[in-house]
Amino acid sequence: MLLAVGTFALVAAAVASHGGPAGAAAAGYGFAIVFGALALFASRRPVPALLAAATCVVAYYMLDLTPIGLAVPTAAVLYAAAEQGRVRAAAVVAGTLLAASLVARLGEGDAAEIVLGVDLGAQVALMVAVIALGDAARSRRSLRAELSRQAAAAAEEQRAEAARQVEAERLRIAREVHDTLGHAVSVVTLQSAVAQEALADDAPEDALAALAAIRAASGGAMAELRATLGTLRSSGPRGPVPGLDRLPELLAGVDHGGPPVELHVSGRLDTVPAVVSTTAYRVVQEALTNVLRHAQATRVDVSVRVTEDRLSLDVVDDGRGVAPDRDEGGYGLRGMSERIALLGGTVDVGRAGTGGFRVHADLPLPGSTG
Repeated sequence: MLLAVGTFALVAAAVASHGGPAGAAAAGYGFAIVFGALALFASRRPVPALLAAATCVVAYYMLDLTPIGLAVPTAAVLYAAAEQGRVRAAAVVAGTLLAASLVARLGEGDAAEIVLGVDLGAQVALMVAVIALGDAARSRRSLRAELSRQAAAAAEEQRAEAARQVEAERLRIAREVHDTLGHAVSVVTLQSAVAQEALADDAPEDALAALAAIRAASGGAMAELRATLGTLRSSGPRGPVPGLDRLPELLAGVDHGGPPVELHVSGRLDTVPAVVSTTAYRVVQEALTNVLRHAQATRVDVSVRVTEDRLSLDVVDDGRGVAPDRDEGGYGLRGMSERIALLGGTVDVGRAGTGGFRVHADLPLPGSTG
């Protein structure tokens, strides 16, 4: 709107300053209105506005009206076209008008030094300036739009990353709770059956031992659950995370009243990093939980092998050889696979070669290349 008003005002002022017949002045003011309207129209349809402005300039001078130059009536249209990205079209129209004016004035006998000197230089400078200004405005607008787009993309990425972190933490907590409580409940169920049979057989010592195992399993589960809840509340130090050093304790809870469990260790467990040690412990815990729930086994072998760059473990039972967690949707095996995948390891579950079921996990140790 400001460009349209400014164009009208400049053309009208140029017409008024030269005076002349009333009819010519009225026509000049009419063209001033047209040039102002074209400046307003150029922001929506720049190329048609450019062509219309050039046509009006030619018509204006063919009617031999008051001289107003070339830049004054077309500057706003040239600026608007350049701002809309039509720099080449604006330059072509401006160059065509200048060339036509130059030929016409020289043909009418105007002095070449005047036409080619100050007049031409001023007109060229003004037209180039408004085109460059419009292009600069377009560039700034595009830059602001790009910066806004990048800021929006960065904000969206931050939101997505926050959502990923929340989801990862949710899955971690789900795995911790499943592994801890699932194993404890399995031990409690097994030992409860042992205690019930012992009482029925009038064997109080066996019943007391089973109750002690229940108490130990539930106490351990509560300790780990408190540690998990404490982490969620971010209050107080987190309790120690179980690792391979606690395997004998874990196996003892299964061995008492359940199938005998034999542990085979090769290599130094104290060289295994804590995160790998904890993951391996959870894998053995989940595998033993599945043995108690599903296998109906009479024997379990747990093997842990530590080399310079790998840790591998096997949990093999002689039970029915059916897939564990089938009735639960496979949450235990899924959590096991997720834990190992996070450390770049692999897990394989299936029937053992000698019957029963086998869980095999392989984990790289930090600094290994294989």
